[in-house]
Amino acid sequence: MTSKLTESSFLSPDLPEPRQFTDARAAVDHLTKLYDVATGFLCDAFNQAMRGQLPGQRIRAFYPEIRITTVSYAQVDSRLSFGHVAAPGSHAATVTRPDLFRHYLEQQIGLLLTNHQVPVTIGASDTPIPIHFAVANDPSITVPQEGAADFTLRDLFDVPDLGTTNDDIVNGTHKAAPDGTEPLALFTAQRVDYSLARLSHYTATDPEHFQNHVLFTNYQFYVSEFEAYARKMLRDKDSGYTEFVGTENISISTADAPMPISSKQPQMPTFHLKRADGSGITLVNIGVGPSNAKTATDHIAVLRPHAWIMVGHCAGLRNTQRLGDFVLAHAYLREDRVLDADLPSWVPIPALAEIQIALEEAVEAETQLEGYDLKQVMRTGTVASLDNRNWELRDQSGPVQRLSQSRAIALDMESATIAANGFRFRVPYGTLLCVSDKPLHGELKLPGMASDFYKTQVSRHLLIGIHAVERLRRMPLERIHSRKLRSFNETAFL
Repeated sequence: MTSKLTESSFLSPDLPEPRQFTDARAAVDHLTKLYDVATGFLCDAFNQAMRGQLPGQRIRAFYPEIRITTVSYAQVDSRLSFGHVAAPGSHAATVTRPDLFRHYLEQQIGLLLTNHQVPVTIGASDTPIPIHFAVANDPSITVPQEGAADFTLRDLFDVPDLGTTNDDIVNGTHKAAPDGTEPLALFTAQRVDYSLARLSHYTATDPEHFQNHVLFTNYQFYVSEFEAYARKMLRDKDSGYTEFVGTENISISTADAPMPISSKQPQMPTFHLKRADGSGITLVNIGVGPSNAKTATDHIAVLRPHAWIMVGHCAGLRNTQRLGDFVLAHAYLREDRVLDADLPSWVPIPALAEIQIALEEAVEAETQLEGYDLKQVMRTGTVASLDNRNWELRDQSGPVQRLSQSRAIALDMESATIAANGFRFRVPYGTLLCVSDKPLHGELKLPGMASDFYKTQVSRHLLIGIHAVERLRRMPLERIHSRKLRSFNETAFL
């Protein structure tokens, strides 16, 4: 463990001075080296401390950092929504897990180099790495709870600091550093590490399995359908899909391989149909409620997916709808309330043309209906999301009047949350729901009420979501990431 004693009396790894790079791959190689040295240093020191070899000083290592300084406005293609800083000056981002984010980092740094024609600087930041995050990738190391070790953890190592782990950048409330440095990315390294740990906990799968396209559902039936589709794709050697991963990271790569069901299901069972380049599909069963929807999207957002789409069940609000009809959301009535502190309810959530077209084309292809005939099975309009599953039991005069005034055609508890968090986190979003009940018209969600039409449509529903993201996969990244999602002074990184 090579280290040095600083003037502040803590031991840290001996690292090279910041270096400038004009090659994205070389820059990420250096980020990886700095990160590995820092986390290796912390792991070694922690293991020694657990064996009773306590250091005489505090142990500290720092996240690596990307920094770019420009003196002029970049003349870039005005159609691009990312890949360039908004104004001259210094912009920086701390980085964690460069192994996991290599492709993303090379892509984003490459765009900076191309658009600004100045080098990026890679070096150590001044943000310490919490010991819990440093040892997270080594399954042989476990950080004991407070008081379980023979030393006070906080006296020797940095621990997660929620005072600096926040969403100020994505929420637009971030203040520039005292030296004027602005953020280069939407998330700081410690915010990313926080979410990577939560993802493993809630989904029981490791973050590296997540794919660039995410489907959310609130209906367990879709999990079985997804596995059946995955096995079909694994059977087709030309499909491009290579692996299917379920809870507890159980993986199969052949169509007939058994996939044991975990005895302890996580809060949000998650499954990944993988492609070698990460452009596959992840399905997350978020269950019921806006809190789960917010939790899932809060953490998946740090992986910078290319799109996420809700394919769940809803209540149809119009008498002309049938059980099994589809609803394509063009607007959202936000009465879920879970995001009001981060994204005020007066903020409009626009429909994204690229996602809407992909969903509509997928419905057309699956149902063999198009144009005016498509209205037989699908309506577009406002989806209302509430925070009360039993809203039907309230005095109907208030809720029904608001729903009618908003022109809502369907109601659920998750779609507006997922769309609003997509807007907040700059992740392209969309919603295609399936009508499972019509409480205002006497058709409650009760056993035995499902028609053959409904059962057929439910079977089609997940396939429509899958076909939609497969259409998006073929679309250039700069087209999917709409400028509608970017604010005035936006970060350069996607």
